[in-house]
Amino acid sequence: MEHISTNRRKTMARLHKAEVMIAGEQLRLRLHDGKLIKERRYHLRTYPNCFVAQELTDWLVSHKESPDRATAVCLMQHLMDHDIVHHVCDKRPVFKDAKLLYRFRKDDGTFPFNTEVKVFMRGQRLYEHLIAGKDSILQLREEHGVAYQRSFPGCQLIDWLLQNGEVESRRQGVELCCALQEHGIIQHVSKKHNFFDSGLLYQFCINFRRRRRLSELLNESERDNEEGVAVQTPEDNRPDSPFVVRKTLPQEANNGFQSVGSSKDLKQVTSGRRGSLNSLQLHSTGLSPLVNLSSTPLERCNPQSVLSRNFTCEELLSPGAPFIKRVLTVMGDALGWGFVVRGMAPCYVQAVDRGGPAAAAGVKVRQFVCQVNGQNVLYLDYRTVSWLVMTGPRIVVLEVLEPLE
Repeated sequence: MEHISTNRRKTMARLHKAEVMIAGEQLRLRLHDGKLIKERRYHLRTYPNCFVAQELTDWLVSHKESPDRATAVCLMQHLMDHDIVHHVCDKRPVFKDAKLLYRFRKDDGTFPFNTEVKVFMRGQRLYEHLIAGKDSILQLREEHGVAYQRSFPGCQLIDWLLQNGEVESRRQGVELCCALQEHGIIQHVSKKHNFFDSGLLYQFCINFRRRRRLSELLNESERDNEEGVAVQTPEDNRPDSPFVVRKTLPQEANNGFQSVGSSKDLKQVTSGRRGSLNSLQLHSTGLSPLVNLSSTPLERCNPQSVLSRNFTCEELLSPGAPFIKRVLTVMGDALGWGFVVRGMAPCYVQAVDRGGPAAAAGVKVRQFVCQVNGQNVLYLDYRTVSWLVMTGPRIVVLEVLEPLE
């Protein structure tokens, strides 16, 4: 009995950690949109992608995320305790309502991508793919006379993983699902069984699509007593949720992709609406014409490379090379990620949509792409890198080499 109680506490702790990660990421994206996260100077030093604690406290209260300043400080301290936020110099372990600079760890590459986080991100990606599919296996099903929404037989999930290339064998699929269950991503509908490649029903424990309120982070005791799985709320299917794969495109608006030519003059090409990473069709010639998603005639974008000269992979990796490594997290929206890559190896960023997710995350032209979601892509061409981004999760973690000015 004590062993069961211990396991339950571990599961609830993992679920709470997942909720904190989702809520923290949603807050980070909102702060980028609101321009609270930006480059700031303090004592003759520049700190990129940071925010002022006092300004954030004002924002949390004014946006009804917190009833008062004291609660807002508690909420941010909760994010600090879970390695979501930290002081820019790591000199202060507590969050203070003062003119101090703090930063999200995802904005400076210090977020700890341990095994638990990787399993969580894998589970989120699988959930998004399953929920968005036309013939999704997540359906209303019955087990022992009880109906369970968005449930699936274990054997059908293994079949789906094999069909979609997520695993190479049924054994590997079972190992993945056991890891998802161990980390609180999925569970048996009545919490009576471990994962088996059988007709037993399982559900996702986390509804990744629901927009979180920060105040929920302090209600851990209520969540611990909750017996339901992935409880649906009216916000679950809101189209503005950062975790929703939206099926309806927003109204047409002018969005511009920017690139810098060899003359360093800024150019802008406007289209009817922004497309995904492959909106700029990738031709064998290396030229990237813009695919217009409206009725406007087709336009050419970036007929010349933005690089002043070509670089080899060896030059980029050589000691003393004039580049700085950065880790950027780009969350795609309904229209894509908002950047274009070119190059046969190494590939580089050719254009960035000024109003897109990539620009908000710090992606810039002339950056060389080294890794995509932890996979080394330095020696791959732009077609392969584009495919990895488009077939991966909506949250793309890029490691890039940025030229020193």
